[in-house]
Amino acid sequence: MEGIAVLYPWLKVGHLVFVIFWMAGLFMLPRFYVYHQEAAEGSEEAARWVEREAKLRTIILNPAIVAVWGFGLALAFVTDAWSAPWFHLKLLLVLLLSGYHGWMIGYGKKLARGEKRLSGKALRLVNEVPGIAVILIVTTVIVVRLYLPD
Repeated sequence: MEGIAVLYPWLKVGHLVFVIFWMAGLFMLPRFYVYHQEAAEGSEEAARWVEREAKLRTIILNPAIVAVWGFGLALAFVTDAWSAPWFHLKLLLVLLLSGYHGWMIGYGKKLARGEKRLSGKALRLVNEVPGIAVILIVTTVIVVRLYLPD
């Protein structure tokens, strides 16, 4: 039990830090796609957006989601959260946000090939998904947890 007491705060720090990185990337990526779509097809500007999007994915987004899941699962094991109803809701919301992440990555690869399936307006609306997810997840962890205890 003593080892867990020492480990827990460091797992939580890692989880929260990488959640911040992941969310920053998820807020930036759709905005990059908007600017990319507004660039002239085949232009230098469009090529630069493809490069920027790839860097955002490989340097920030993908490592962050792996770290979020790693630290989050470690926290779940250390705290034995698996049987807590609030945790099931949080896990569902994080799975949905992870699916959004995957969908955005896929959309970027299509965009890099010149396939513009969404309008700039639709991308601007899609950009709201991470914000809504954060509100729901944080509310679950802080408020719902009070009413659906472990």
